[in-house]
Amino acid sequence: MKKQYDLPCNIAQSLNLIGDKWTLLILHSVKCGHHTYKELQDALEGIPTNLLSKRLKDLCEDDLLKCSLYSQHPPRYQYDLTEKSEDLDDVFNAILIWGDKHLDKSYKCLKYKEANVKIAYVNEATGELIDPKDLCVEEK
Repeated sequence: MKKQYDLPCNIAQSLNLIGDKWTLLILHSVKCGHHTYKELQDALEGIPTNLLSKRLKDLCEDDLLKCSLYSQHPPRYQYDLTEKSEDLDDVFNAILIWGDKHLDKSYKCLKYKEANVKIAYVNEATGELIDPKDLCVEEK
């Protein structure tokens, strides 16, 4: 994938991997059960075929998708999430929650037993809930 941001920042470097147009939508579609090129093309109405092919290739090279041959003649591939891309669940959930709150028209919301949910931060050592305002970003 083309490096767009040359900043020493986790957000910038993450966007170098997942920030291109259609990339998160492709990953989310695979998460939702669309595993073949045709299934992805049908699920992502409007994506140019050459762009879908390029994004799938890039995502496999960046270890965000694993590609396996399921038909030899003609060659056809199935795409599955890797451990790296499965870790994007919290990102997808945060975007869904943000969109439900801020979009003029919300198409989806995140629910648990008929109630809306929110993202919470928990101290790994104590289990204590942390107010997001108390979080800070530190250099490593």
